[in-house]
Amino acid sequence: MKLFSKAKRIKYLAFDDIWFVVVGILLLSFVTDFLFSGGSFSRRPFFEAVINWSVSLMFATVNWLIIRAILIGLRKRFPSLKDNNKRIPLLFLSIVTIVLMVDFSGNAFLGFIFGDSYNHPLRSRIVVPIILISTMTMAIYESIYYYIRLKKSIQEEEQAKRAIVQAQLDTLRNQAQPHFFFNTLNTLRDIIDQNTKDEAKEFVDRLADIYRFILEAGEANIIPLRDELKFARAYIHVQNERFGDNLRVTWDIPEVDLDKLIIPMSLQLLLENAVKHNIVSKSKPLEVSVRVNDGTLTVHNRLQPKSTQLPSTKLGLKNIQDRYALISESLVKVHRNEHYFEVSLPLLTHIEE
Repeated sequence: MKLFSKAKRIKYLAFDDIWFVVVGILLLSFVTDFLFSGGSFSRRPFFEAVINWSVSLMFATVNWLIIRAILIGLRKRFPSLKDNNKRIPLLFLSIVTIVLMVDFSGNAFLGFIFGDSYNHPLRSRIVVPIILISTMTMAIYESIYYYIRLKKSIQEEEQAKRAIVQAQLDTLRNQAQPHFFFNTLNTLRDIIDQNTKDEAKEFVDRLADIYRFILEAGEANIIPLRDELKFARAYIHVQNERFGDNLRVTWDIPEVDLDKLIIPMSLQLLLENAVKHNIVSKSKPLEVSVRVNDGTLTVHNRLQPKSTQLPSTKLGLKNIQDRYALISESLVKVHRNEHYFEVSLPLLTHIEE
């Protein structure tokens, strides 16, 4: 039976209504008794009051369970929230019909059992209030059903959105790694052309350490700043093997900010772009500053563009901006003039995440 099956109660009513049924029938029975006889327990001897109240309880129980069964049947036939305009009018029509039928058949049955001693109440005095009370009761059912279904629909929509965002983040993260690989291969080519075989081998060994970091970062969408700094410093160490003192990076990172969160490989990509697109030489050393101020990590470098640019995927900065846009309302800020280029990355907290 649906009344005693918890799974079915939750499926068709959106909540377990067993206590709502019990308490509701009892309240309805006392209301019916009050309408029927002005309150049996206050006006009659206890035994007689119980008999009169039992009649009201019978009517209340039959009305409630039949209407509830019809409600479940309508939910099965019209389960969607879009079907409200069909289900609700049919439910109200059923309430009126059932109350009238139960009232007529119940009074006929009691009249047959008790004969002339049965005090038949005035129908208009009983039926109209019972219809109103039954309608309000079913309205509670409908309100709970609508609220829970709407909440579930919102949750499903949010899960779908999160799945889409996660897929986009995965795509962008997987895009960033080949971008780094592309640029490091170009750097390796230059080292092979300009340096000794041993220096090229040393570069490859350092590169292996960097890729170990990328693998350990796994599928994380954000990581602590302290981990990104380790990666970025390892990358700069590799570049110093190539450029020596001609590449100068200053770090101004307060200890208190190290546990804040950042997009993986974002700082490294900015440093990589600075090295890739600017002259780094003894006559024109490249100076880059990395600092934290007001909740942002800023990478600043002087502009000294190369006359001949290396091949570029043009994905690095856009990749960072797109990943931030997917997980935070804080935007990446880019400032450029004829003298310098600067990018500010928001540092996130777990709450913002």
